Amino acid sequence: MQRAGRHGRQPPEGCPMENGVGQEPGTPEQPGPAAPRAPRSRPRLVFHTQLAHGSPTARIEGFTNVKELYAKIAEVFDISPTEILFCTLNTHKVDMQKLLGGQIGLEDFIFAHVRGETKEVEVTKTEDALGLTITDNGAGYAFIKRIKEGSIINRLQTVCVGDSIEAINDHTIVGCRHYEVARMLRELPRAQPFTLRLVQPKKAFDMIAQRTRTSKSPGEGRVASGKETLRLRTQGPAVLEEGPSPSEEEAARRVDDLLESYMGIRDSELASTMVEVAKGSPSVAQLAQGLDSVLGEFAFPPEFVAEVWAAVCHPNEDKE
Repeated sequence: MQRAGRHGRQPPEGCPMENGVGQEPGTPEQPGPAAPRAPRSRPRLVFHTQLAHGSPTARIEGFTNVKELYAKIAEVFDISPTEILFCTLNTHKVDMQKLLGGQIGLEDFIFAHVRGETKEVEVTKTEDALGLTITDNGAGYAFIKRIKEGSIINRLQTVCVGDSIEAINDHTIVGCRHYEVARMLRELPRAQPFTLRLVQPKKAFDMIAQRTRTSKSPGEGRVASGKETLRLRTQGPAVLEEGPSPSEEEAARRVDDLLESYMGIRDSELASTMVEVAKGSPSVAQLAQGLDSVLGEFAFPPEFVAEVWAAVCHPNEDKE
């Protein structure tokens, strides 16, 4: 990351050129009212980026959301934005703990993981849960963030963390949010085989044959606290702000765990949004109203909302 300051230097006092207007040496300035101070321009935020499987380093700037970020990366590497599956921060590896969410630290290095090989896998649902945790990149692709040990998917060696789910039974899901994909998979009938069409991220030589499984981590998907970050928003301009406090990070982690247990998804930015709503809600009923107004498309069940409120507002109380 680099901050670009103002270009050019102010000429020394008495220089024949003042503000671009020629003046004769020794000519005194005419007195007059002081000009109003121009508003301070916001510094440009420039980030370094590479393709995760290997590329030269490029610089990008001027984006306010994830789709614009992907478009900027695609432009400098001369690829289509639809080639980008997801981005990680400060590592080229398929590391879900370093996944880029809605915040980027000003010193973070962005690695873009692009489409690799396509594969089809036949799955028979012998249990209600497949053992998948789904997330999405905010630009139309849902992908696998976690595989539970001992699960149905865990026994299929060709399915890996980082694989994008492109279709279920030849029904494309590109453009669907992660919670929609998780719901589709939950609703598939038992004992009836179905097919997943997956796209794996393109790998460098040192990443081939890896099958990544990640464990839960308090810092998953988050930037370090105490650092200035660029917060990307779905609507409106990006906002420069301080990183979350340790207590906010911990609350978001608890809510993220609840999202996984109830819905089969992990989404650190969604969890952070829910924490913000819960902090301003004195009761479970008001939290339910707040979540419905902000995130009504999720249709959270009442017992889930109650657990979120308890996790944020009363984190130290023992559960019965």
